[in-house]
This record gives sequence, C-alpha cells and structure tokens, in this order.
Amino acid sequence: MPTVMGSAFGPPSMPLQDAQVTQFTQPEQPTSMELYKSYCTATGIEPPLWAVNQNGSRIAAHVSVAAVEERCLDAFYHHFHASHPFVLPKAFLLHMSKEAAVKPVLAAVRWVGSIFLDVGSLVRERLFNEVFSLIYAANRSKDGFLVQAMMLLVVVLDGSCQQDKARGILSDVEALALELGLNNREFAVNHGQGIPTLEESWRRTWWDLFVIDGMIAGVHRVTSFLLFDVPARAALPCEEDEYLSSRIPIPLYLEDLEDQDFSGEDREFSSFAYRVLCARNLGKLMRSPAFFGPEDENLGKIETLLTNWRLHLPPSKRDALQKNGKLDEMMFQAHMMNQATSIMLHQPHSQLDSSPTQDINSCAPHQSIPGGDLFNSHTRHTIESANTISTMITHRVPLLSHTHFFTCVITLSSIVHLSRWALFFIPHDDDDLRQQIRLNIGALNHLSEIWSAADRARGQVKAVAQEIYKVKKQQRSNSQFWLGLSQEDMLNTIATDDSIINEIENFEPMPSLLG
Repeated sequence: MPTVMGSAFGPPSMPLQDAQVTQFTQPEQPTSMELYKSYCTATGIEPPLWAVNQNGSRIAAHVSVAAVEERCLDAFYHHFHASHPFVLPKAFLLHMSKEAAVKPVLAAVRWVGSIFLDVGSLVRERLFNEVFSLIYAANRSKDGFLVQAMMLLVVVLDGSCQQDKARGILSDVEALALELGLNNREFAVNHGQGIPTLEESWRRTWWDLFVIDGMIAGVHRVTSFLLFDVPARAALPCEEDEYLSSRIPIPLYLEDLEDQDFSGEDREFSSFAYRVLCARNLGKLMRSPAFFGPEDENLGKIETLLTNWRLHLPPSKRDALQKNGKLDEMMFQAHMMNQATSIMLHQPHSQLDSSPTQDINSCAPHQSIPGGDLFNSHTRHTIESANTISTMITHRVPLLSHTHFFTCVITLSSIVHLSRWALFFIPHDDDDLRQQIRLNIGALNHLSEIWSAADRARGQVKAVAQEIYKVKKQQRSNSQFWLGLSQEDMLNTIATDDSIINEIENFEPMPSLLG
C-alpha cells in the first residue's frame, strides 16, 4: 500500500511564480481598497459609503476580508458543491469551522467559490496560496479533511488547464487516502464523531475521489485509474436530498449494487451509486487487453456492461432529473460517462476518418483512425453516443452547474461530429449534424466563462471546423464532386456547409472571470 511519509508527500513541482495561469502566481497581499472593490463587484452593489479625506478626495470605507470570504463560501455551495458533493453541507462545515483540522478544506472551499465571482486576481491568488500552504505545511494534520481540500484543488486545477499540476496533487491525495484507509468500511464510523452526516461525507469522499481518478484517466488518457485496482469496501453514498437534509439511511455496499439483479431483493440505490458503477465500467474498459479488430469478444463484453447499465436503471434514473424536476447532477454525470465510455470503446473500430480532427488535443492526444467506405456497427454506436452527448447540452439547467469534465466529453462528441462533416457528402436532410455542432461549440463557449479548458477546446474545435469547411469549399470546384447528385442535393449541401461555418464563426469568446 502506498505510504505518505516524508518527501513522498511533499508539494508537487509547483512553484507558484511559474504557474501558467495568473491566478496561481505568488501574489502580493491585497489592500483594503482592492478587497472592497472586489466585494462590491462580487455582490453587484454600488459602494454606498465613502469617507472624505482632508483634500476632499473620496476613499472607500473598510470592508473586512471575512465579508469577501463569506461570499466565496456561498458561491461554492451555489455553483460547485452539487457537481462533486463530498464536502459537508454548509451548516455542518460552518459549525466545525473553528476546528484546526477543517482549515484546509474551508480554505479550499473559499478558493473554489472565488472562481465563480469577480473578486479580482489578487484576492483569488491570496485564497489559492492560503489553501496550498495549508495542504503542504510541515505540521499538517493528515486526515479526511486534508483529502477533501486536495480533491478540490485537483478538480479546479484540471479545469483551468493546469493538468500536470492537478495530476501531481492527485497522486499525493490518492496515496494519503490509502494511508488513512479511506476505502475501508470502518473509516466512516471511526472518524465520524458519531455524526451520521460526517460519516456520509467520508463515504462520499472516497467514492468521489474514485470517480475523479476515473474521469481524469478517461478524458485525458495519461494516467491509469490507479484506484480502480484498490479494494473498495466503503459503503455507497445516499441520495443528495438525504445528505443535505441529514436524513442518512442505512448504507448499502457495492456488492449489493452489482448483485441486485440476482439477489431477489428490491433495494433502491442512489444516483451517486449509479455514477460509481459507470466509473467502474470505464475502469473495466481501461483494464481490457488490447482489442484485435472490431469483432474481438472482449470488446463485446464491455458493450454488454454499458448496455446492461442502461437497461437496468430504475425508471427514476433514466434521465438526469429528480422527481421535483430539478437537475440530478449525479445521474447526469453517470449518463455522461456511459456515453463517453461508449465512444472510447467504439470509435477506434469505427470507419470515421479522424485525421481531419487531429488538431483537437486539448483534452487527450489524437487517435489515428482510418476511414472506410461503409458504416459498421461501431460507427453507429459512436455516432449515437456523440448525438446523445449533444442532447444532454439541451437540459434546461445552467451549463455551469455541471462538472467541468463535461467539457472534455463535449469535445469528444465534437470530434465525432466533425469527422462526419468532413465526409465526402452529407445528406441534404441531415440538419441534426449542423445543430449538434452548433450546440457543442455554443456549450464550450459558455463553459469557457469559468473554465479555461473549455476555452482552449472551443478554439480548437472552431479552427478544425473552419479548416474542414475550407477543404469542402475547394472540393465544390471539382465537377467530379457532384456526380450522381441532383441540383437540389447540390444546393442543399452547399447551404448546409455554409450554415454550419457561419454559426461557428459568429460565436464570440465569453469574457472569463479568471482574467
């Protein structure tokens, strides 16, 4: 088992002054004036109070650092908590805020909240440096709260194009979690202080770390999903409303979920539990031996897992909405992972030539896939999953309420759509393709307001679309291009291509709160 002793758990090579994004550079301490202006911007108010000095100039009245930090904490729970819901509910965290062990996660919560507010770079930098110094302090307390703080940094750094640094902290937090035994059944009770909500928080911490590890391995294809091979005996999380209202039921376990169809018992599992199951299916794909061609039986076994997951969902889990019509983010992520895993499984054996999209590598390295004349079943699976991902964008909920990993799943879908668009001929009635490309780029554009990873992906997808359009326009001048097509088909093909590129070129980058 990995240990976390001495230099094995030191700060990753992350000198803050060398960080790629300005908010992670070593800051000067903000002045009271800067803090005050940031607070006014964050709250959307005009400064109501001014003092006047002897020269008649106006100076801002004092606003405490605590007021800004409170706004950041509120923003965390409003914008972020539901997408990775392992930190204690707000009331519980505040109740324990005086305890020294809670300081790292409280600092991390404030920093994460700050990315959703226009608090100014100096304030954000100060908050980041505070949490980073607490996490890697020599006298740090190695406990579950430290694990939670590090997990928050991993997620947000990854979404901010700091993937190498995120992986460094991920490696450290995985080692720490295993040293503490967070994956063991007894950890939650032994460290829950007799508080069921705290016990539930520890269970969620282990399983969200498991999911984060899987998502990072899946979308970036650099790490190996280390935690997939670790025996996981921690109980599964409950439903979100039960956690937030502190109505914690008797927990169920992974073996209960995986054996539910054969046990004969009618048990209800949480959305979080189905999300865990999707991450495990992703891990099984990553552990599969190399597939020898599109007919490999191991490939079929993974598809059976993905299909069974969908077929055996209870009616209440078949979409990403709760009974009250609100977003069920855990099921949203579960469906997202299921479709992304399907693309990862089938795309390499499809007949969609990937070479036109080789410059889209913001999330993962390009995979070379030769084209073919006929569409096989893998091509159909790939296209259907890409279409489903685009449809998920249309859910009537704020896009920024989703995990930032949705950015890379949209990018994966976009690669499929653009590979189709690059084909010699698109049927004249295929308006769906145009709408899906439009949806994907629009979603990336909106997500870039917070996540710089989305901005980078949007730029690459847009550039590839423009290049494909340029090639298609050149092909039109060749009379051979139109052989076998009616004049109506010709006009519709031109109109479709022109419409797609016009939509793409009209998207303007969103102003980023991160500067």
